[in-house]
Amino acid sequence: MIRSTITLAILATAGVGVALAAPASPAAERKALAAAVASPARSEANRARDVYRHPQQTLAFFGVRPKQTVVELIPGGGWYSEILAPYVLNGGGTYYVAAPNERGLGGFQRLVQKDAALYGRARQVIFPVRDAGQAKVPDGSADVVLTFRNVHNWAMGDQPYAAEAFQQIYAMLKPGGVLGIEEHRLPEKADSAREKSSGYLKVSTVRRLAEQAGFRFAGSSEINANRKDTADHPEGVWTLPPTLRLGDKDRAKYLAIGESDRMTLKFVKPR
Repeated sequence: MIRSTITLAILATAGVGVALAAPASPAAERKALAAAVASPARSEANRARDVYRHPQQTLAFFGVRPKQTVVELIPGGGWYSEILAPYVLNGGGTYYVAAPNERGLGGFQRLVQKDAALYGRARQVIFPVRDAGQAKVPDGSADVVLTFRNVHNWAMGDQPYAAEAFQQIYAMLKPGGVLGIEEHRLPEKADSAREKSSGYLKVSTVRRLAEQAGFRFAGSSEINANRKDTADHPEGVWTLPPTLRLGDKDRAKYLAIGESDRMTLKFVKPR
């Protein structure tokens, strides 16, 4: 055993080809992410929204790597799941999807029905903001936690649970782990009461919630900014596409604005 170990070390030093596992290069990871975004397996409707959501640039900004343990909170219809699942699971990583209840995982479960060989390898768990006794992402296990356009739901309603949600995210991350947030952005000068009904939040509100939970702010990006969005629409953010809650009323106007102006924030759990 000792002789074999020494031999391998000598061969490696001499540059002789030895079957040793090497980490993927940054270029290879960028190529894998680009391939996941460009995949024809993604639905046509989802790919059409890349112009608003910039998934490749957003995930690169958050530093998501394929061999990591990545958690997507409340995946909704699975828009980002179509990208994250092949990128992480086929890259040797672990991919969790988590929501407060089974209904919140319904969209992802439809993806499992579509392609069980891929999506069935993801770990579906509860994000137990309502019931801490349920199965969850193990504490201290995640490299990255991502949530897209969800924080406003945590802060709205008669029983907001945003503070608890951020505390649970902090617990599931490893020291040095990253929290990536994309959220509809309310101007700082706007009335804060609008955060309870419009679907928009102030950057200062999201930062306060994260920092109170122990996170360190690591930076922001304007990747998902939309200066056409005034964030003062009659039906809140749902006035804009893709929801278009007003139906045909002023439809062309709201289609011309496009999807909402969004903050893209990165936080780190201190080591």
